[in-house]
Amino acid sequence: MDDIAIRVEGLSKRYRIQQGARARYGTLRDALVEAVRAPFRRRSSPGSAGNDSCIWALKDVSFEVKRGEVVGIIGRNGAGKTTLLKILSRITEPTEGWAEVRGRVGSLLEVGTGFHPELTGRENIYLNGAILGMRKAEIDRKFDEIVAFAEIEKFIDTPVKFYSSGMYVRLAFAVAAHLDPEILLVDEVLAVGDAAFQKKCLGKMGKVATEGRTVLFVSHNMVAVQTLCGRAYWLDAGRVNACGPVNEVVTRYLRSGLAEDNASERVWPDMATAPGNETVRLRRVAVMPEDGKPGDVITMQTPLRIEVEYWNLLPAVHLHATLHVYNDQGIIAFTTGAGVEPDPVLHVQPPAGLFRSVCHIPGNLLNSGFHRVTLLLVRGKREATYRLNDAIGFEVIDNRERKFAWYGREPGVLQPALRWDTELIQAHQN
Repeated sequence: MDDIAIRVEGLSKRYRIQQGARARYGTLRDALVEAVRAPFRRRSSPGSAGNDSCIWALKDVSFEVKRGEVVGIIGRNGAGKTTLLKILSRITEPTEGWAEVRGRVGSLLEVGTGFHPELTGRENIYLNGAILGMRKAEIDRKFDEIVAFAEIEKFIDTPVKFYSSGMYVRLAFAVAAHLDPEILLVDEVLAVGDAAFQKKCLGKMGKVATEGRTVLFVSHNMVAVQTLCGRAYWLDAGRVNACGPVNEVVTRYLRSGLAEDNASERVWPDMATAPGNETVRLRRVAVMPEDGKPGDVITMQTPLRIEVEYWNLLPAVHLHATLHVYNDQGIIAFTTGAGVEPDPVLHVQPPAGLFRSVCHIPGNLLNSGFHRVTLLLVRGKREATYRLNDAIGFEVIDNRERKFAWYGREPGVLQPALRWDTELIQAHQN
């Protein structure tokens, strides 16, 4: 029991959405009149609010996080991730259930959360430290490190209301990460700031993770989640959809965007209802072994073919297919397009009609794991006429014969089988 830092049981949060006309702004007199009338108004039944409707941002969420664990919370926008962290930070109260947090909590939920706009950067550092329960001497020891990390030395005595969003988030993250909270709640901190700052944040988060502090990390950056976290929870529509080792949960989450029946092939036989627009309509997208059919096993050695069939609706319009192939971490493994090399079919005046483009991918190129393909139909050289995200997906299986001691998955987006030559240059003389 003593090793549990966060315990959540049956946590639910309901929000009321106002329907109909937008609420008007009221005066102080209106508020006073409303307060007088309220006791005499007939009480409505629980859960009813006239024309209002309710949504559950969280519903029956339960989990535990041990001390020193770094746990990722993933899910699409509106899944309930931020609501969960706000409840754990005591910013909002749950509708049902309860949450127990054991330890001093530092939160970075939004840019500048907890900052007073009229106070200077210096004053806000001490204010946030006091809120965390730290003594002035403790904050003094960390002060220079915080300012140096945030890179705002020249503006430390300027009211934060004059800070840019970048300065705000740098200081907010520096305060949250450096004031030694026992539990750190971070919500999409890497969504703001330049690349150098994001890299610095990841480095600091990695250091915090090795210091034995408990971290709950919400992010859409799957690479960051897999790098920093050992376990993950996938929230979907306010409920826990999956939990477990981070790589397994992230892979399931990324696969969820694909067609559920047969992700390796999708067919739209009716042109009128097929995805597309007034220029192009898709008929079929499929991935398969070079000498096989959709759904056949694909190993790391298997040559592949990706077939794209589409109706070109406008005569004399040059269209070509472009593919973006992503790995299971959401990183682009490579892109390729039919319009890169000269093609006699695409460079004449093509008639309107049904076309098929086939991309041939050699074996011994891709790493093992799940891959997703985004399809673009491009007009001319640069104009993307239509885009279909997560058009198809396929699993690459590692069935290589192991001759050495390493049996795990090799790192990297690609795993090409490259030629190596080794020769003896000179033998040692005895």
